[in-house]
Amino acid sequence: MVVTSIKMCKSFVNKILLCLVISCCCTHVIAQKRLQVSEMYFGVHGGVLGSLVPTTSANPNATFMERATLGGNGGLVFRYSGQKCCAIQVELNYMQRASHYLELPLLMHIYFGSPSCRGFVNLGPQVGYCVKATTAQASAVDWGIAGGLGFYYRSRHAGIYQLEARYDYSFSDDMALSINLAWLWEFKKK
Repeated sequence: MVVTSIKMCKSFVNKILLCLVISCCCTHVIAQKRLQVSEMYFGVHGGVLGSLVPTTSANPNATFMERATLGGNGGLVFRYSGQKCCAIQVELNYMQRASHYLELPLLMHIYFGSPSCRGFVNLGPQVGYCVKATTAQASAVDWGIAGGLGFYYRSRHAGIYQLEARYDYSFSDDMALSINLAWLWEFKKK
């Protein structure tokens, strides 16, 4: 029982430290130079993900492969940029982790490179709602953090094509790694 209490306390401290790091990153990004004309994008994305659920009390010695599940994901993406190297990205996603969730991530999108080909980092919190529970551990409301790395190519007439690898950590101890393709279109002011 003491070991369980120590693990829970250590997990709580790790979550607090992670929130502090994200807050520090956000304050640094706010101080960036503004664009002359803000950019807004809307699009769709989808891909495949592998999730790892915590061990159950029924089978505490489950192997990695017994705990891992494959699924798909897809959703809508909205990105707004008024700064030279960063943007805010909001998504609405359907995720087939061990259980099925509707998730809403709010991500800081930091980009670098030329206007036609850029690398980027996404980082931020997310909240999810379980629409189909397939495990006993599934909570109705789930929250956590997401972080991703990727790049995108901007074509002249067909929008942005984007590839991203993302790691999702749920504070209910679910973890997921996904590979996503996205297609975004720019809204231009007239």
